[in-house]
Amino acid sequence: MTMRRVKLLYTALMLLASHGALAVSYPLPPEGSRLVGSAFTIAVPDNNTQPLESFAAQYGQGLSNMLEANPGVDVYLPRSGSTLTIPQQLILPDTVREGIVINVAEMRLYYYPPLGNSVEVLPIGIGQAGRETPRNWVTAVERKQEGPHGCQPPIPAASMRREAKRCRRWCPGPDNPMGLYAIYIGRLYAIHGTNANFGIGLRVSQGCIRLRNDDIKFLFDNVPVGTRVQLIDQPVKYSVEPDGSHWLEVHEPLSRNRAEFESDRKVPLPMTSALRDTGGPG
Repeated sequence: MTMRRVKLLYTALMLLASHGALAVSYPLPPEGSRLVGSAFTIAVPDNNTQPLESFAAQYGQGLSNMLEANPGVDVYLPRSGSTLTIPQQLILPDTVREGIVINVAEMRLYYYPPLGNSVEVLPIGIGQAGRETPRNWVTAVERKQEGPHGCQPPIPAASMRREAKRCRRWCPGPDNPMGLYAIYIGRLYAIHGTNANFGIGLRVSQGCIRLRNDDIKFLFDNVPVGTRVQLIDQPVKYSVEPDGSHWLEVHEPLSRNRAEFESDRKVPLPMTSALRDTGGPG
């Protein structure tokens, strides 16, 4: 099949410093559509002193989202007068629109409120290599806690259970790596805040899902216990829209283990049968 139009949306990986942000809210698209939002550009101010993370936080993006949309940008100090693309156009994940959907490949969390016709999209940080955030898992919000206790294992994941007592434990408060709010999913993982000025859009956590503090406060206040939570790994998203246009959104695939993470070889992009059948690339 010859595609009428293929449009590439953006999104990859890196590091730095953050402020508060709020979820980007999108009206749900009409029946048969998965495309929401629109990308736009901004000019970096003259005499800029802010790192890329500051712009990412201002527009509700993760650092990886901004780096993929702006290849070659200086992560520490974007050049004054240069143009930054803000990637607020995206394809909704190919799954049920219910509760929380976390796509680890694009480092975004989607929240579909039970009442309303919108989706709230928040950038996240995920587990580092060897302490991966789960993928292909459906669970639910078990409980919520203001002022959570933190436990940071100083050792590789394979030894976590044996060495659990060696965790450095953190009391509730501003120094807690879990931030001020936590939403517990399953028995071992949480969606939580942070005490750091970086990490959203990076693989930095011990396996949990990390959000900027304003974003976790929003979820804490709005997501009820019992809410469905689904974690997926979809680096390639493809949609044929009602008008016949074809849209493709591609993210850097996550390494599946430490050996892949430390290798110079690229992790191959998955090619689904649905994408092949519609005449997409490959």
